[in-house]
Amino acid sequence: MLPSNTRPLARLVLVSLLLTFIAARLISVLMTLHRMPDIHLHVSDTHIHHLNYGIFLLAGVGAYLLFNPAPLAPAAAAVYGIGLGLTFDEFGMWLHLNGDYWQRASFDAVIVLAAALGLAGFAPPPARWRPKQFAIALLLVLLLAGSFRLAARVQPRLERWEQGVP
Repeated sequence: MLPSNTRPLARLVLVSLLLTFIAARLISVLMTLHRMPDIHLHVSDTHIHHLNYGIFLLAGVGAYLLFNPAPLAPAAAAVYGIGLGLTFDEFGMWLHLNGDYWQRASFDAVIVLAAALGLAGFAPPPARWRPKQFAIALLLVLLLAGSFRLAARVQPRLERWEQGVP
């Protein structure tokens, strides 16, 4: 049996994931367009990608919850969502092991993760689904497919920006 507070925590993870992903993408676009200064951390000649910050946040939250179960669950959920957002924003880079930030795999991974968190935070357990819930699930699948098509259309423009081509 799941604890009674899992649905609100899933919602908190979802919101912090989405806000972090949006902020990371917005900052990256602004830096690429030279609308804000480069705030990337460089150690010698090595660029420290923000997925590393996300991994450390995820590891820290995991360790905290392992050794101190649930006293600060809402704060842990928010930090967990931020860690997911930072890590999965660069999912394509660690999936394909290259430096191309604007890969569709990152966007797709965040959309799928957000859909799963949305289901965990808002949907009743599948055994209690009625026709209305199945219709909503079908709508979500269609929205996912549409977001993948949108990402496919936007990706070439983002890649041109990264290369400095208008």
